[in-house]
Amino acid sequence: MSGHSKWSTIKRKKEKTDAQRAKVFTKIGREIMVAVREGGGDPNGNAKLRDLIAKAKANNVPNDNIDRLIKKAAGNSEKTNFESNVYEGYGPDGVAVIVETLTDNKNRTASEMRHYFDKCGGNLGTTGCVSFLFETKGVILIENEGIDEDALMEAAMDAGAEDFMLEDDAYEIDTAPNDLHAVSSALTEKGYQLLSFEVEQVPSTYTAIDDEEKRTKMSRLLEMLEDNDDVQQVWHNWENPPEE
Repeated sequence: MSGHSKWSTIKRKKEKTDAQRAKVFTKIGREIMVAVREGGGDPNGNAKLRDLIAKAKANNVPNDNIDRLIKKAAGNSEKTNFESNVYEGYGPDGVAVIVETLTDNKNRTASEMRHYFDKCGGNLGTTGCVSFLFETKGVILIENEGIDEDALMEAAMDAGAEDFMLEDDAYEIDTAPNDLHAVSSALTEKGYQLLSFEVEQVPSTYTAIDDEEKRTKMSRLLEMLEDNDDVQQVWHNWENPPEE
């Protein structure tokens, strides 16, 4: 979920409870299974799988779990097929929301998405109704801890990054979506520890909610979406959402 401060989001993720971590493992697990079926189980020949393994490790998924997922998908022992779908809609006060899902039952997921938006004072829209308010970017975060800023910026720009900034206690490096893998790999090879690296939907404008009741409903909508195992990512343009 992306608001103004990605670093604060990362910090909250690192402090998740066991139950929340289990949900993260489930979501990443689905992505890994799809990547293996699409490109094979060898990360050396499957860049998407290689990136997901790094993402899983960054989220403290045990190596044994990762290996089992890859073997399970490669052996085709699980017949479930997951389908990617993107839903767009508006929360209270017109906050734009994009929901990326990976599901084995499209009808069930669509029904649940509609229910969540309706229950929280929003409405599920059609494809394209809010995506024009976002820009697709590759976003890399590196914690600002004992790092030479000039050296990091030079390494990032040499690798093909488009923008570089210090946000709170982390460096944010933006890339074109197709350049994310190359830039993140180049930085990793130079010894930098990446907090996260993902293709994100970055808002071009933000919407504030002043009414407390509507703020509560918007918070509830985001909670319901992120608690759903079919939901992989939630992007929104809510300005200054409350800290979790």
